[in-house]
Amino acid sequence: MAKGHRSQIKRARNANKDTRPSAKLSYARMSVQKACYVLDVIRGKDVQTALGILTYNPRYASSVIKKLLESAIANAENNNGMNPENLYIAECYANKAPTMKRIKPRAQGRAYRILKRNCHITVVLDER
Repeated sequence: MAKGHRSQIKRARNANKDTRPSAKLSYARMSVQKACYVLDVIRGKDVQTALGILTYNPRYASSVIKKLLESAIANAENNNGMNPENLYIAECYANKAPTMKRIKPRAQGRAYRILKRNCHITVVLDER
């Protein structure tokens, strides 16, 4: 059981809020595994290197993550007043989102299920 009044609990929870610039994409039309292949490559790298990697990566996820990274850089520049040259990718991860279920007709009146998977992608930046 939590101690204190509800307003005290909320105040304490909001006091240690993460102020690092970030960007989140919800319901991206790709599986978590496919997004993680690209995210694992850029994790911990500085922003310019990560943008170069994403530009020339042939995977579909890289184009989506590149737009998300550019959005996070713009958030850092405009909202937090950070210098883009000093930024690096502190965290990046993909979480599961609701799966769309579709039906494919098969022989003899059967129906096979197709799972179209989605994910939520998050990129968090920090300054060196």
